[in-house]
Amino acid sequence: MAEQNNWLKVEDLRPTKDEWVDAVLADLDAFLIDHANCERKAAGMMMGLVAKFSDRVEIIPELVETAIEELEHFQSVFELLQRRGIRLPPTIEKDPYMQQLHQRCRHGRDQRFMDLMIICSLVEMRGVERFKKLAEHLQDEELKKYYEKLWREEQNHGVIFLELLRHYFDDEAIRKRLQWWIEEEARIIDALPPRPRVH
Repeated sequence: MAEQNNWLKVEDLRPTKDEWVDAVLADLDAFLIDHANCERKAAGMMMGLVAKFSDRVEIIPELVETAIEELEHFQSVFELLQRRGIRLPPTIEKDPYMQQLHQRCRHGRDQRFMDLMIICSLVEMRGVERFKKLAEHLQDEELKKYYEKLWREEQNHGVIFLELLRHYFDDEAIRKRLQWWIEEEARIIDALPPRPRVH
């Protein structure tokens, strides 16, 4: 691959409204549960990509490594929950944000592959943006330090998937589709009501 591009930054995303922070601070337990669920779903999504696109061997090592990191993040959130006496529910509720992103995916194999990889980048960068914003408002010192550390760790995930796409698509095609997705993701974020969830 060519030299790494600065594909996607937090500043490219629609800023999260303060009402979201208010909703999270009003029910931190619900937010922590959702965060744990998001991390384990992210690990599953990485391995799902490995299963669906196993012929694209160039992406597999990075996806497996990212899945492991997501599981480690799940472990760290789970430990937070345990220390606070919060139990994970037996089922994971559907995420309207992720549902709406997936509904916008194209159906051709190559097109869907590109869209899924871009979605992964957007979701990771949205997490960075929100964890950073939350850390700035938290009074709980343990959580504040946790989310300050986490958003910095997650930043790299926001470009991994875009870099992997460069094995199969030219930069112009990736950038054009990424810009379309940034605008669609902004519409989804604007339409969703503020709630104590990562997305």
